[in-house]
Amino acid sequence: MTEVNRDLSAQHQAKSGAGENAPTATTADFITAVRNNYGGFEKLHPVAGRPRLGIYLKQLWQRRHFIWLQSRSRVITGTDDSRLGSVWLVLRPILDAVFYWMIFGLLLRFDRGMSNYVAYVIIGVFMYQFTSYALTAGTRTITSSLALTRAFQFPRMALPVADLVYDTMQRMLAVAVMFMIIMIIPPHELPEWSWLLFPAVLALQLILSFGFMLILARLSTHLPDISRIMQFVTRFLMYGSGVIFPITRVTQNYPALEAIIELNPIYVFLVMYREILIDGVVPATEHWIMLSIWAGVTFIIGFFVFWLGEESYGRDQHK
Repeated sequence: MTEVNRDLSAQHQAKSGAGENAPTATTADFITAVRNNYGGFEKLHPVAGRPRLGIYLKQLWQRRHFIWLQSRSRVITGTDDSRLGSVWLVLRPILDAVFYWMIFGLLLRFDRGMSNYVAYVIIGVFMYQFTSYALTAGTRTITSSLALTRAFQFPRMALPVADLVYDTMQRMLAVAVMFMIIMIIPPHELPEWSWLLFPAVLALQLILSFGFMLILARLSTHLPDISRIMQFVTRFLMYGSGVIFPITRVTQNYPALEAIIELNPIYVFLVMYREILIDGVVPATEHWIMLSIWAGVTFIIGFFVFWLGEESYGRDQHK
């Protein structure tokens, strides 16, 4: 719209000899210029604000190459500030798993009655970090990119998508190491046909995590302190979701609490991972249904919550 006005003003200045007192474009001239240059007003769309859903998805798809290249470059340069570099992507979860195994396995003896407590902890720690990252990254994906959102017009959902792609790419090496560890350390969990279901569970977990990320990204623009709160929430979820010890052993005398924990999607996908990799069985149908519902509903809610706030991202916000 502003380009049309500039063109019309230039034309009128040229006709009138170019000067400060040159007449501005009339409404009729403006309508004619729009029709001649753009084919009508229906061909125009706002340069700011929230696009319609179809246009928004199209714009997001058009930026897929930028999202991919940005995510890949962050993986390459993200650990340049340390001597070990990308080794920390694998070393940190291993150190966490060893620490939790020593505390809950050797000292507190939560490994009693378990055939492979080491694999139990390794799988829990490595796979939980996908979701814990999404919960913390979601609170800063918009607030940390205010300069970008104020300078350029683009679908803001590209930011959390890039964060998710980046984290997934950098953790693939850690996942490969996780498989190696559970195969090498006794009692040696060897590949079985059930392992082919691992990508399906991972896909549902990523959809679930992305939904949480979108919701938290929107909330963080109104409640900046939520980033600090999430540090405690992720810690609480780790201890309350069976990441490092069988939580149902603690809640077996409290049926109501146990029922709530079994509805927790993090608990559900960790159970599914362990059934696939340790027990070598196909997860129960109710677990597939429950995780699919959680992932689908969370993603849909997160998508629309984020999209409806598109106009507000980039404005002056609390820091």
